[in-house]
Amino acid sequence: MRKFNINKKAIVVITLAVMLFLTYNIFFRDNSKALSKYGSRGNEVTQIQTKLKRWGYYTGSVDGIYGSQTVAAVKKFQSKNGLTVDGIAGKNTLNAMGITSSSSGSSSGSSSTSNSTDLNLLARLIYGEARGESYTGQVAVGAVVLNRVRSSKFPNTISGVIYQSGAFDAVKDGQINMAPDSTAKKAAQDALNGWDPSYGALYYFNPNTATSAWIWSRPLTVVIGNHRFCK
Repeated sequence: MRKFNINKKAIVVITLAVMLFLTYNIFFRDNSKALSKYGSRGNEVTQIQTKLKRWGYYTGSVDGIYGSQTVAAVKKFQSKNGLTVDGIAGKNTLNAMGITSSSSGSSSGSSSTSNSTDLNLLARLIYGEARGESYTGQVAVGAVVLNRVRSSKFPNTISGVIYQSGAFDAVKDGQINMAPDSTAKKAAQDALNGWDPSYGALYYFNPNTATSAWIWSRPLTVVIGNHRFCK
């Protein structure tokens, strides 16, 4: 019976080829519709550019083309929001931006309900605390709530932060129960999507009414309208 001699190098080459083929299918071809990356075009890219431009991450034109400027802007957004910094708008990045990918499927009813509840509560807090402020000032108030959620010094949920004893005047005086207007809702959504005009602030106060020496001692990040934001 004839024996076949199989070259070991040939086996290695074939094995590597198979691995590369599988890698391509898993990470590129199969997932190409589940994310936007360099070279992508279309409506999803337009949404990404529009939001990043509004939040100050992107300065290029909104042309629906995922070029180097979009990659750089996405990386800045990812870094600011604790995401993997790879310049690719995958599922987690799109979720953080508030964009639902057409190929990622619909979210569960419980998740949708939870997001809606958080948005409404944050909008009510913004309306109660800052409805007389500029739009940027309203977003900044919402950002403070989210900065507290991420901080180990505060509760780790939006409701926990907002209803923490003594945290916000709007809760104490009942204004939290007022129906928010469309501006407050939009400000809440922008804050949830990652815009932080407060520059990482954990507190804010009105210098015309604040009497606490402690709050005046906190490091200032920015002044917006009638509020001083600080860490």
